[in-house]
Amino acid sequence: MRVLLRLLTAVLASMLTGHLQAQNLDSLYHCLDEAIAATASFVEAKEQRIATLRQQYDAATDTPTRYDIARSLYQEYMPFINDSAIVYLQTCIRLSEQMGQRSRADECRSLLALQCSNTGMFDEAQAILDEVQPAAIDSVALGRYYEACRHVFGELAYYSHVPGQRELYTTKAEHYKQLMYATLPPDNNAVLCLREQDLLNNNRLKESMAINDHWLRLVEPGSHPFALTALYRYLEYKAAGDSVQMMRWVVESALADVRNAVMNQGSMWEVCNQLMMQGDINRASRYINFASDCAGRFGSRVRNWQIQPLLLSIDRAYRDENERAKGQLRLLLVAVSVLALSLVATLFYVNSQRKRLAAARDELHQKNDQLSASNSQLSTLNTQLSTLNSQLTAKNTQLSQLNQRIAEAGRVKEEYVGRFMRLCSIYIDKMDQFRKRVNKMVKNREYQELYNMTRSQEFKDKELEELYDSFDAAFLHLFPDFVDQFNALLVPEERITLQKGERMNTSLRIFALIRLGIEDSSKIAEFLHYSVNTIYNYRARIKNGAIADREHFEEHVKRIDN
Repeated sequence: MRVLLRLLTAVLASMLTGHLQAQNLDSLYHCLDEAIAATASFVEAKEQRIATLRQQYDAATDTPTRYDIARSLYQEYMPFINDSAIVYLQTCIRLSEQMGQRSRADECRSLLALQCSNTGMFDEAQAILDEVQPAAIDSVALGRYYEACRHVFGELAYYSHVPGQRELYTTKAEHYKQLMYATLPPDNNAVLCLREQDLLNNNRLKESMAINDHWLRLVEPGSHPFALTALYRYLEYKAAGDSVQMMRWVVESALADVRNAVMNQGSMWEVCNQLMMQGDINRASRYINFASDCAGRFGSRVRNWQIQPLLLSIDRAYRDENERAKGQLRLLLVAVSVLALSLVATLFYVNSQRKRLAAARDELHQKNDQLSASNSQLSTLNTQLSTLNSQLTAKNTQLSQLNQRIAEAGRVKEEYVGRFMRLCSIYIDKMDQFRKRVNKMVKNREYQELYNMTRSQEFKDKELEELYDSFDAAFLHLFPDFVDQFNALLVPEERITLQKGERMNTSLRIFALIRLGIEDSSKIAEFLHYSVNTIYNYRARIKNGAIADREHFEEHVKRIDN
């Protein structure tokens, strides 16, 4: 009992946790949408900081102060506008050389090479690194130089399509990475990033998450460095297969980038990629267009290379969704047209049957009038023609029965014609409402909801249930004692017991249709949406439980309420 209780508690806790996580993810999407809408204000704040720094730079009179301000301007421009970041790094190099600080100048050259390789300018990055003199600089500049070399050769290895070159670049990147580890302090962001990446690539998730936890404690929440740390957290949860936490961290990363006016949107690209795989095309389209605008402003060819295929995929997905919606709409129009034609044909058929019935009724009235006249003429010959009178009486009885059957048939047909016309009218209204709803959803591009709605069988099942309820009500209105008289034809153990609120079941409907004159199993199967074999089995099973001989059971059913 305790084990069962613990298991139940664990299941409920898991369900509650999943619900709360989904709500938290929706809240993050909402925050990201609000941040994108407010991008202009974030960019304006960024530009105001830059304008203030530029005024300070112009007002500075000594070289060290101008260098510090130029370095700050580079840091502001680094994720914002690539060309401006390069310009201020070149300014830092020039000012450092004016001050005779070789290490500081080469550190800025390394940063310039990093900026170039981050945006796909690999030749320029290598040319800049060739100007650095590793033997003549301090440990800080040397660590930055190793970091830039590792990044340039790592990117060349990633984008190279020549196997020999890729292996050479990979070897060089690994060499400079080891030099980084030996030169830079353990808490350096570049070192933490590479160590976490190595562990992640080797599927040592527990250790990589431990490094990420440490890294998160070092960065300010919501800052640009936090965005990079959160992006690596996303990669770890992605490798672990935790889709909820994965999306939470990549959205957190993208949100930090947007709020910091970062134009080099790597996290946003990952968000769009995941949304595309999840089928959320509309949200992915909005986000990738935003990322594309940011990449254009930043000026990164690498980011444009990444974004372009995703834009094409979203465009194809939209076109495919539109084609599917148009195809479904065409099918619905054909179905409505077929139903309308069927209704017109049915009305013509019912009208012709009604005319034939009126003609038969007139003919019977004429026959009755003729018989009444014959009876008046033969009243004086009753004694002599008693035998003939008996025969005429029998004929009159048969004619009365025939009249009764004809009247009953007329009553049945009138009842069912009225109900059929009402059902047709209701169904036409429903189809029109469905058409309007589909048109509205296509107009609003709610393609996923349209697909879910048209894929479901719920609509068909509900309509069948209403059809059977209408049939049961109409039939029992015409033959109120049908169920009791039908059970009277069966042995007690085979009699049908209906559930509470149930008028008739499948067995009763089959023999109700036989009572109405529909004996063909294929027609009964078509009406009840069963296979012909199923109808045969139902008929055989019921007849096997008959009190009298099973061969004439259906004839007895046809005489119920006669």
